[in-house]
Amino acid sequence: MKMGDCFWLWGQDAGSHHAASANASWKLPGTNKMGPDDGAKFLGIKNICRVVMLGKPEPPFDAESEKLKDFDKVVWSIVGDSGSTRNDDGGSDLEEVLRQAGNYPNIVGGILDDFFRAPQKPGGHPARYSVEDIVAMRRKLRSCPARPLDLEVVVYKRNIASLDLAEYWPHFDVVTYWNMRTGGELDQLSDDLDRMIGLTPHKRRLAGCYLWNYGQGLPLTIPQISREVHTYHERIKRGELEGIVFCSNCCADLGLEAVDWVRGWIKEVGGENV
Repeated sequence: MKMGDCFWLWGQDAGSHHAASANASWKLPGTNKMGPDDGAKFLGIKNICRVVMLGKPEPPFDAESEKLKDFDKVVWSIVGDSGSTRNDDGGSDLEEVLRQAGNYPNIVGGILDDFFRAPQKPGGHPARYSVEDIVAMRRKLRSCPARPLDLEVVVYKRNIASLDLAEYWPHFDVVTYWNMRTGGELDQLSDDLDRMIGLTPHKRRLAGCYLWNYGQGLPLTIPQISREVHTYHERIKRGELEGIVFCSNCCADLGLEAVDWVRGWIKEVGGENV
C-alpha cells in the first residue's frame, strides 16, 4: 500500500460551509464551487467520505454516487451533520447507504457525523443514538448483501474530554478523530492522539485535518498545517493511524495557502510505501 491510499476527502455539497448561518463564525472567504469529486481530484485524493450537511443531499443518493464511481473508496453518511434534522427522531439514511453499496462497488462503509453530544435528559445517552441502536445499525452494515460495510464514527477532542463513551467504542469499526482547534492546541496534539488511541484499542483510526481554522475563523498558517500533517504522517508510519481525512472540498478553491501546501505535500509523499 502507498501513502496516497491513506488519504480521504471530507466531501460535502459545494458552498455548504458558507451557507450555514449558524456557522457564520467560521468566516470563510470567497466562493466555493468545487464539489467533492472536483475537490478530491484537485487535491490528488483517491477516497471520499460523502457526508450530508444541512440536510443535503437528500436520498436517493444515486446522482452523487455516480459522480464518485471512479474513486477507490467511498463512505456515505448515515445521519449527516448536526445541522441535518431529517433524522432527528431516530431515523437514518442507513437503508439508502445499503442500497448504494449494492449499485456501487467502491462504497465501503457508512459514517456517523457529529454523533456524540451531552445527554439531552437526565440519564440519557451521550450520543444521537443509543448503544442498542448502534449494535443494530452495525449488524445491518456487516450483513449487507453486496459486501460487509464498516461503521465509522466522528469523535471530537471535546467529546473525549467531557463524555464517557466506553460503551460505544466496541461497536465501531473505524474512529475518525477531529479537533476544531480553538487556539494553542497544536502543542497538545501528540498527547491528544495518545489519549484517543488509548481509549480505542484494536480499532482502526483516521485523523481529521481541517484546511481552515474553523475554531477561530482564521486561515491556517503553513507552520500550523505542516506540523499537524507531519504528526499524522508519523502516526500512520507507526501503525497508529490508518489515514488522514482532509476537510474539505468546501475550502479547496478559496485560494488558501494551507490548501496549496497540502496539495503539494500529498503529491510529494503519495508514493511512499506504508
